[in-house]
Amino acid sequence: MAEEGKKPDHRSDSAEEIVDSQSERQDELSELRDKLQAKATESEENYQRYLRQVAEVDNFKKRLNREREDAIRYANENLIKDILPVIDNLERAIAHAQGGSDGKPLVEGVEMVLRGLLDVLSKHGVVQVPAVGAVFDPSKHEAMAQVESSEYQPNIIINEHHKGYLFRDRLLRPALVTVSKAAQDKDVKNGRSEVEKGPTDD
Repeated sequence: MAEEGKKPDHRSDSAEEIVDSQSERQDELSELRDKLQAKATESEENYQRYLRQVAEVDNFKKRLNREREDAIRYANENLIKDILPVIDNLERAIAHAQGGSDGKPLVEGVEMVLRGLLDVLSKHGVVQVPAVGAVFDPSKHEAMAQVESSEYQPNIIINEHHKGYLFRDRLLRPALVTVSKAAQDKDVKNGRSEVEKGPTDD
């Protein structure tokens, strides 16, 4: 009778269910942690990719701005090159008229035009390359000839055939020049050799 009146023990079954439930929750939690870590890694990779793209766009903008500034700054370069022969002709006209006796009005007029044109070019960043008396600089001068001279140190420009011009920091064309070189004879003066004197009679 005692065995028949004994109730079934559900406590052990409940404990097993609790253990199983906790194990399942732990598995789910572990899986969620893994997914969260994967998402965090993906998010970091996306962020780094975004930073690289932002840097590339910024560099592209800077390069584009530099190219645009250069295009604006040197936009008139070809025009100025075309004006240079006009200056050459004016200078030749002045030189020719100065050789005549009745050319004073012409000389004054042409000189005025030349000064005005040079002033306009100067306002736009065009300047002449220093030449006569300066040290020869192959980046700005082009030597047409070398002349022996005791009056000048070697490598000094002693004559200018046509002027060179700079546009801001760019060379439009070099100055064509004659450059001095050391005299071979100590008696050379002003680029000319003196005739050697023979022995004198006592």
